[in-house]
Amino acid sequence: MKEAYLISQSLDEFAAAREQFAHLVSELQSGDALGMEHGEVEKLISEQGNELLRRLLQGHFDLRASREVKREAVTGRDGVVRTRCREGCERTLMSLFGEVVLKRKGYGAPGVSSLFPLDAQLNLPPEKYSHGLRQRVSQEVARGSFDAAVASVERTTGGQVPKRQAEELAVEVSQDFEAFYETRQSQGVESTADPLVMSADGKGIVMRKEGLRESTRKAAERAKDKPRARLGPGEKKNRKRMAMVGAVYSVAPHVRSAEAIMGVEPAPKEARPRVRHKRVWASVAREPGVVIDELFAEAQERDPQQQRPWAMLVDGHQDQLKHIRACIKRYGVTIILILDFIHVLEYLWKAAYCFSAPGTEEAEAWVCERALQVLKGHASQVAAGMRRSATLRGLPPSERAAVDDCADYLLKYKHMLRYDEYLAQGLPIATGVIEGACRHLVNDRMDITGARWGLPRAEAVLKLRSLSSSGDADEYWDFYKAQCLRRNHTSRYEDCPLQEAA
Repeated sequence: MKEAYLISQSLDEFAAAREQFAHLVSELQSGDALGMEHGEVEKLISEQGNELLRRLLQGHFDLRASREVKREAVTGRDGVVRTRCREGCERTLMSLFGEVVLKRKGYGAPGVSSLFPLDAQLNLPPEKYSHGLRQRVSQEVARGSFDAAVASVERTTGGQVPKRQAEELAVEVSQDFEAFYETRQSQGVESTADPLVMSADGKGIVMRKEGLRESTRKAAERAKDKPRARLGPGEKKNRKRMAMVGAVYSVAPHVRSAEAIMGVEPAPKEARPRVRHKRVWASVAREPGVVIDELFAEAQERDPQQQRPWAMLVDGHQDQLKHIRACIKRYGVTIILILDFIHVLEYLWKAAYCFSAPGTEEAEAWVCERALQVLKGHASQVAAGMRRSATLRGLPPSERAAVDDCADYLLKYKHMLRYDEYLAQGLPIATGVIEGACRHLVNDRMDITGARWGLPRAEAVLKLRSLSSSGDADEYWDFYKAQCLRRNHTSRYEDCPLQEAA
């Protein structure tokens, strides 16, 4: 009986929804519908069903408005008591199902802005677009271009968001990214003894002039006076701003031999352990040193007593190494620095072509032999041997330059080339995780042909993609809505109206 009574009390609010439902059922029973293919029926239900959902949401808002209790006064956080109550104050909301109108009571006083308690109870945004629509836009924007996002929303929902507003929503939705991870860091120590691995790398993004760093912008200005007929393949001189990409993850030890890595002997039968608890993120707005510091902060939260082995994969970039060493000193941690073995192979291949023609078996055998020795911890001997070979063959400086570059590289970073120790400990020696993160977070989305980014939009998209890649998008959304409630509503009231919701 109670349920029937409640239904009878809300007949007026949901009359339009019932009318739309009856219309849809009638359409499905019609002769035209009975002659349709199933895809046409799906389209009919999707289009008219979306209007049904919009009317249901409108009916719910109408019901909430009809049951809103009039208050004697509402006191704001500013201490002003608002006693003037205005009935039926309207505002529109563009939802996933289309535009709806909310009527609610407003409370005001001379010289201050009005307060709307029902807005707080519903956690409505001050702007036009609902949380559901914002979430959908942010998902689409992270996936593809803004134009494609706008088209997808219009095609698959009842909502409409112009391109400029979609760009602004992406920036607005991503604003709590840092606060979210600061909160996550306080959740406790990661319960595992497996190695904790970090990595960082940079990728350039083509920016609008105002989004470039000062030094790049000045270089671009100077380049205008020296026009060139054509840039090299893939070259975008003085048009890029570097985005720093970071990754932190846990992985079980995977012991293997140098011979197995080079394919000289069969690889271990056991499957390579999967990366766990991976978090990846990128920033084009913050300086590289800030992102690297965040890597160390994340690692310390996971293992504050450093009871696990810490390893960091690097590519030899001097500025990155400078920031890394500063963080090691600042955090007072012991960490194993590992130079990416793929970078070493690239140097070896270039040196091989000083002795053998590209694509020959001789070049491949030369690289394989020396790579094996490097993996066994003999980088210095390999460097000395290739230099000696170049001298014995009488190669002039111009023809042995790649040999000397490779030898210099091996000697310069020999303290990070103890691969025999790393392999025995089961540590990774290649930067596959961070390379994959760079491709996915940056290249796949930010390097769309013809795209030039403004700094706020680029940073917002990188944050949204980072959340998705780390598997944190759903948890972040709950956090974001809680922050919206605080920013837009509870911070404006002396007593939160949510506590008095019907």
